[in-house]
Amino acid sequence: MATFVLIHGGGDVGWSWHLVEAELRARGHDVVAPDLPCEDETKGMGETADQVVREIGDRRDLVVVGHSFGGFTAPLIADRLPVDVLVYLAGMIPAPGEAPAEWWDNTGHGAAVREQAAKDGGLTGNDDPFIGFYNGVPRALAEEALSHGRGQSNITYSEPWPLKAHPDVPTRFVLARDDRFFPADFFRRLAPERLGVVPDEIPGCHCVMLSHPRELAERLESYLST
Repeated sequence: MATFVLIHGGGDVGWSWHLVEAELRARGHDVVAPDLPCEDETKGMGETADQVVREIGDRRDLVVVGHSFGGFTAPLIADRLPVDVLVYLAGMIPAPGEAPAEWWDNTGHGAAVREQAAKDGGLTGNDDPFIGFYNGVPRALAEEALSHGRGQSNITYSEPWPLKAHPDVPTRFVLARDDRFFPADFFRRLAPERLGVVPDEIPGCHCVMLSHPRELAERLESYLST
C-alpha cells in the first residue's frame, strides 16, 4: 500500500481529487488531499509545504503528485520527506529561483497557446472555463468544480522558488492530451528541458482528475512498480 499525496492547483481545493481518491482507495491505497492555504497572504510556498507535511504526518511510502500550480509545491515535499515518486500532473515545472509569475514568459507558454489555438480554432486558451479547462468533464461536475474555486495569494505567486535544484528522487511527468490550458506539445518540450524526462500521456483535459479519474489512477499506481 502506498500513500498518494495529491496537491491541487492554484485557487483550487482538495475536493478536485475526490474521484481519483476513490479510485486509489478502492485499490487499497491511502490518500492525502489537503485544502492548501492558497488565499492566505501570510503563507508563502514554505508555509504551504509545512501544511502538507503536517497532514502527511508519519505516513510513508509516499507518491507526491502536483497538479498545475501544485508543481511548485510538490517538489518541496519531496525535498523534506522520503518520497518514493514525485509526479508532475500537467504541472508547472519550476526552475531554481523562479517565481510563478515569471514562469509563463520564461517557458514560452503564451506562444505555445497561440500556436495550438491557431490549429484548433481558438479552443486552446479559451476564456470560457467549460471550453478551456473542463472540456470532457460532465457539465454538472464542472459547475460543481467551479463553485469550489478560490483565489491565489500574491505571495505564493511572486516569491522565488526556494530550492537550488529539483529533488533527487524518481520523477515522472503526466500530460493530458486534450489540455487546452497547457497544450500537450508545450509539455512535450518542457518536461525534457527542465526535468530530463519524457512525459507520459493520458487522455483528458487540464482538469483530468475530473474528466478521466480511472485512467489517471491507473497511471499513478503504475509508478509503484518502476
